[in-house]
Amino acid sequence: MAHSDSETKPKSKLLFPRLESFYAVAVPLAWPIVRIAVGWNLLVHGWGKVMRGPSAYVRGFVEQGFDPALPWIWAALTIEFVGGIALILGLFTRFFAAAAAVEMLIITVLYWKAGFSWLNRG
Repeated sequence: MAHSDSETKPKSKLLFPRLESFYAVAVPLAWPIVRIAVGWNLLVHGWGKVMRGPSAYVRGFVEQGFDPALPWIWAALTIEFVGGIALILGLFTRFFAAAAAVEMLIITVLYWKAGFSWLNRG
């Protein structure tokens, strides 16, 4: 006698069982909300680079050790602006999420000594 996955899979216990109907609505929305929030954050940061133009960032990137700077600037602009739009729309999410994770790792390493306070160029 074969058992289906739903019969053999143990049902997870809810933290607040009385909120089961809320969980039924909220859980499927959780990942799209996270995807849209992260995409919007990236889009806003990329929009600044689009509006000012890549040449406005050359000096800063060179000072951080990225020479030649333009390929790195275009990569950041693409990941942030195009990637932000793609994440919001749900397109190429794994690629842009991975690219953004690598970009954020690089930024974290660069700013680690300065800290992350916006008052201290963090």
